[in-house]
Amino acid sequence: MLLGLPLFVAGCRVVTVTADPPVPMGGAATEPAPQMTEPRADNEPVTMSPVRSFDEVRALWVVRFTMTSEEAVRAMVDDAARNGINTLIVQVRGRADAFYTSSIEPRGESIQESAPFDPLDLVVQEAHARGMAVHAWVNTHLVWGPAQLPQSPEHILNAHPDWLSVPRELGKDLVAVDPFQPHFVDRLVQYAEDNPSTVEGVYTSPSHPAVQDRVHRVWLDLAQQYDLDGIHFDYIRFPSAQYDYSIGALERFRLWARGVLSPARWEQLDRAYEADLYAFVDSEAELWGDFRREHVTRLVERIHRDVKAIKPRLTISAAVIADTDLALYDRFQAWPSWLERGIVDVAVPMAYTPDSERFRSLVRTARSAAGRPDRVWAGIGAYLNSAESTIGMIDIARAENAGGVVLFSYDWAVGEGKGDPDWPFLRRIAEGRFGR
Repeated sequence: MLLGLPLFVAGCRVVTVTADPPVPMGGAATEPAPQMTEPRADNEPVTMSPVRSFDEVRALWVVRFTMTSEEAVRAMVDDAARNGINTLIVQVRGRADAFYTSSIEPRGESIQESAPFDPLDLVVQEAHARGMAVHAWVNTHLVWGPAQLPQSPEHILNAHPDWLSVPRELGKDLVAVDPFQPHFVDRLVQYAEDNPSTVEGVYTSPSHPAVQDRVHRVWLDLAQQYDLDGIHFDYIRFPSAQYDYSIGALERFRLWARGVLSPARWEQLDRAYEADLYAFVDSEAELWGDFRREHVTRLVERIHRDVKAIKPRLTISAAVIADTDLALYDRFQAWPSWLERGIVDVAVPMAYTPDSERFRSLVRTARSAAGRPDRVWAGIGAYLNSAESTIGMIDIARAENAGGVVLFSYDWAVGEGKGDPDWPFLRRIAEGRFGR
């Protein structure tokens, strides 16, 4: 049940927020799953083909900009198949938009065809015909970049600006601003533009119940509609520890803390909160971290449970911050515990570095957390490396007994990283290690 709560802040007008009830640390979500969207085509579930499994996963992340035309999709699948790739991880929710047939979110603006064209369906058809696996890549909380605002009135930035995450620097200023005033979103976009080294764009608030419901619906929609081999989390985290200082998140933490702190301590902080919006988060910094981790983990757990109930065979994977301390304390992404609890099947540490020994250390840490080799695919930042050093990292991943490798990204490899047209990047990798 959602509560409408008036919040009085010194120097500000009254603001009403919605908050979910406090949840004990470690508790799973108990709210019922929203109604699943109907599968397409005759209202019958899609026929699932046999599970595609490989002794070694050789995967590419494929960014949405390759998912914009039939020609580009077919060329990508052909190129990947020719070069020893057996798994495609294709971005179908890039910035709260859809590169598949969706009744939930607006169609990706960069898709070129005006006639009906389903990029994900075409990838599935083309890749499965070649014996390749397809995983749908879903960006969770990153919903826009520091760019011109989305055109669709249904996009989250336009329809639900009150769902957005706010950096600490702007929290006290924006508490008195109506989120539906252009100034609110403009400030968030400008902040991202001014801080490109710490934030990639505009994020949603991980603790907002409606945000969690939206992402959950997207996952169930994909699981029902398509003959996928897996679905892949990305940006299932905070952009940094400087987020989320939105009024909704602060109020939800205030309520959540009531179930954790002693009554006397909570009442003391509540009195301080009337004058200082950050009284709870600054005085209980450790709990503030626990709260943020809890909401990220809760969504992962809820999605894993409900997707597996529909299609147990789907592999649920997550691109994760490879440095576990950075993941836990700055991005609030407790992925080692996700593996331990079995709420993700595979972790893909983004071990993006040109330093081979650093890469080895990150993969080894992930392998230790995962237990089994098949639960870790090493993420290689090919865009930071030559073909030769990428081959070296594939060798390291194999030596560390990872279940496979994922290269970031196809789009870079055939664009900026293509290199010699007679011996392009992917071909060099294939001939070097993938048995072209």
